[in-house]
Amino acid sequence: MSLMEELKSKILSGEIRPGAKLPSENELAQEYEISRHTVRKALAILVTDGYITTKHGKGTFCSDRMAHRKNSKNIAVVTTYISDYIFPRLIQGMDRVLTEQGYSIMLKNTGNSRQKEAQCLEDILTKDVDGLIIEPSKSQILCRNMPLYEQLDRMGIPYVFIQGSYLQMKNKPTILLDDAKGAYLLTKYLIDTGHRQIAGVFKADDSQGAERHKGYVKALQEAGMSYQPELVVWFHTEDRKVKPAVMVQMMLEAELPIDAVVCYNDQIAVEVIRMLERIGKKVPEDLSVTGYDDSVIARTGPVELTTVSHPQEKLGEMAAELLLELLHGIPPEESRVLRLIEPELVIRKSCMERR
Repeated sequence: MSLMEELKSKILSGEIRPGAKLPSENELAQEYEISRHTVRKALAILVTDGYITTKHGKGTFCSDRMAHRKNSKNIAVVTTYISDYIFPRLIQGMDRVLTEQGYSIMLKNTGNSRQKEAQCLEDILTKDVDGLIIEPSKSQILCRNMPLYEQLDRMGIPYVFIQGSYLQMKNKPTILLDDAKGAYLLTKYLIDTGHRQIAGVFKADDSQGAERHKGYVKALQEAGMSYQPELVVWFHTEDRKVKPAVMVQMMLEAELPIDAVVCYNDQIAVEVIRMLERIGKKVPEDLSVTGYDDSVIARTGPVELTTVSHPQEKLGEMAAELLLELLHGIPPEESRVLRLIEPELVIRKSCMERR
């Protein structure tokens, strides 16, 4: 496996170029001080995965598939999730723009896993694609897949980030919702309607969480209200289904006098509301709760949510349009920009005035 990974890394980095002949089994066995049988197993995996080909009597060669061919009319789209929440409409927006220009979408998802993101990128590098739209996995953490993005750059495959970007790649084309403004609008609305003890629930490993936290803090500061760390919950992808609601419940059990909760998104808000119902609290009579994204569940959950609009289709359309600009040769300095989408407050039944 070590030999296989090293050879794959050299192929993806361009050190071993398409069509180049690899060292013989004997040469690899001597270099790595392993048996020919072990070398043969490593090469067999690379053959199966399409990285190399064998030619009888001639040797082993880097696959020509690793050479990117222009004008394939294929666009790879990688999101953290596909099947639920806001993602279907996001992809619909991309598909509408790209289909009109004769492109087809190759769709993948990472489950917000950096390891799965690496697997997706490795697979894309073996495919014939013209460009890539990608939602980064755990974008608040330093990217550990930089060699794969650098290989995309070397191969001339443009890519656009959506809904977040890595700290090391802030100069890359990116389409974002203005997450800080969205959380600011929600928190300010709660303050304006008399709430004074506002808890916040934010995602720690995605840049959206950090930006939404900034908006929450800004609204408190503008109102002259103190920031209280004990009223803020941070959660990660792996504990998103349990920790937010449990931590809010613990605040209540500790008799912290909270009168509202600003949640990272609509999914978290619904889980918090269900927890409140289980312990005998009413929304909004006892606590006001806000979501984020204005997803379907904001209108169909246990209580209609006050939330922030997320123009999913527009974001998808803008990402596709930006990628097309890059593909059509618009100079990078004009296209490599951060484009923000303005959110809008959506007021529903999950909040009430406190006077």
